[in-house]
Amino acid sequence: METLPKTLADLAEGQSAPITALLTRGLLRDRLLAIGMLPGTQVDCVRQGKGIAAYRICGAVVALRDVDARSVAI
Repeated sequence: METLPKTLADLAEGQSAPITALLTRGLLRDRLLAIGMLPGTQVDCVRQGKGIAAYRICGAVVALRDVDARSVAI
């Protein structure tokens, strides 16, 4: 059985992890790269909500929907 990679959506509030890969292509990938979501970059989950979470990356806090956070492997 193949295991899926952990993603940003798996981080609980207060946890952090380095990004290992982006699992998407196209416009979403371009936008994630533009806000600094590069492999090796540390990301902190600062707030969890229903279907959305806030992450600190490169000193900025950005909100991502869970569906988009599943596109960022940790």
